[in-house]
Amino acid sequence: MDGLTARRAMVKVIAFDVNETLLDLRPLDLAFDRLGLGGLRAQWFAQMLQISFVGGLTGDYVDFSTAQKAALSMLAERQGLTVTSQKVTEVVSLMSSLPAHPEVADALGRLRQSSLTLVALTNSPGPIAEAQVTGSGIRGHFDAVISADSVKRLKPAPEPYLAVAKAFDVGIGEVRLVAAHWWDVSGALAAGCAAAFVARPGMVLNPIGRRPDIIGADLSAVADRILAVDV
Repeated sequence: MDGLTARRAMVKVIAFDVNETLLDLRPLDLAFDRLGLGGLRAQWFAQMLQISFVGGLTGDYVDFSTAQKAALSMLAERQGLTVTSQKVTEVVSLMSSLPAHPEVADALGRLRQSSLTLVALTNSPGPIAEAQVTGSGIRGHFDAVISADSVKRLKPAPEPYLAVAKAFDVGIGEVRLVAAHWWDVSGALAAGCAAAFVARPGMVLNPIGRRPDIIGADLSAVADRILAVDV
């Protein structure tokens, strides 16, 4: 048995990113249209990540919701628009009521029937994370919901992935991260996890980064590979 096969056989915990990986952000588009920011949701998400990552690099921690609000204000200012703090809060609050992508519930259900432990691992603050997976109808598939906010270090820093291993008393190599974001996959691999990439439309891997051993077009395809490789 080679090293890769041995590592695969050890995976016991599957940690799922939530935003975009499991949940569909497209329902936010109408709210962006109403603010005069139609078609700019992806720019907002990228700006939010930039704010979060800069906070992590400089040691000035910014939680995900605060970063989302700041990013929306910056986006509006860049477009020459004035958006009140109330409107900003209203739009960001919609993150708590996003639907799951169509195939997610069935894919999680199939994985849930296996010997694997399933956990949601998200940068969203704890109460929002719970609201997201509960409101989208997928909370029952998870053994736990872990927020990176609990360790005050957002993914792709190693601490959130290590928190999953610690929570279930397994080695970091026994955790597989599933995400639709290349930076999340890279962070997990750098921390010592296995990883799987959900190649949703518009999502691509970093061509110079580490590559996961599982790649699928949606969560159903990724679940099929996990069941073949890790169970």
